[in-house]
Amino acid sequence: MGEEKLVELNVDGAFATITLNRPKQLNALNQAVIEQLNAVLDDILQEKRVRVVLLRGEGRAFAAGADIAEMAGLDSVIALEFARRGQAVLNKLERLPVPTIALIQGFALGGGMELAMACDLRIAAEGTRFGQPEVTLGVIPGFGGSQRLPRIVGQGNALKLLLGGGMIDAAEAYRIGLVNEVVPTDDLLEAGRRLAEQLAALAPLALAWVKQAVYDGAETDLERGLALEASLFANAFATEDQKRGMRAFLEKTKTTFEGK
Repeated sequence: MGEEKLVELNVDGAFATITLNRPKQLNALNQAVIEQLNAVLDDILQEKRVRVVLLRGEGRAFAAGADIAEMAGLDSVIALEFARRGQAVLNKLERLPVPTIALIQGFALGGGMELAMACDLRIAAEGTRFGQPEVTLGVIPGFGGSQRLPRIVGQGNALKLLLGGGMIDAAEAYRIGLVNEVVPTDDLLEAGRRLAEQLAALAPLALAWVKQAVYDGAETDLERGLALEASLFANAFATEDQKRGMRAFLEKTKTTFEGK
């Protein structure tokens, strides 16, 4: 028998869909899931036609956290390795050169919420519950929650979740900026596809450079961030897409961007 497929990849033209497939465990993240996710991300990097990635969970939850049964027996040495590996894979997701959209339903808790935050954009179904409950287990987030959450929602909102260990609903997640949109559960996939189609029609090199400017700029001071922006802005003027886009604007026509 082959390895159980816990993370599935479907490529449909410009769209790649990653599906977490442990529905009975509410897609809890264990080491096998992390390694399979890493392999799927490597596959996407080889798929030059992919322009947008959708990430979803099969069943009743996006991902209800890390697998506590697996984590409970870790010592500090193995826990460090587990955290670093999870962080590395989520960093790879964040740094994909194409936009990524998390489609979140049911629960996004602990490692599941950390996974969603490693995506560029997040759409939540009504009724979804979010939280970083690690302190209620005597630990702290290990896959980036203490770092990405304050960057997304601000330090005060982040500390309320990280210190309290409680959950918030989709409406509150939208209010604090954790998610970009809230839709009825039945509309979640369609909303994701609609946004993906909008992004896929744009210049892929420009989108990749927007991500680089935002993520790298967040790690430095304003002066260096502006210098990075200017450099990437200049890079765009060496592309065919820039010429196509501006010509179409001036001629009031439509164009197709080719990533060149």
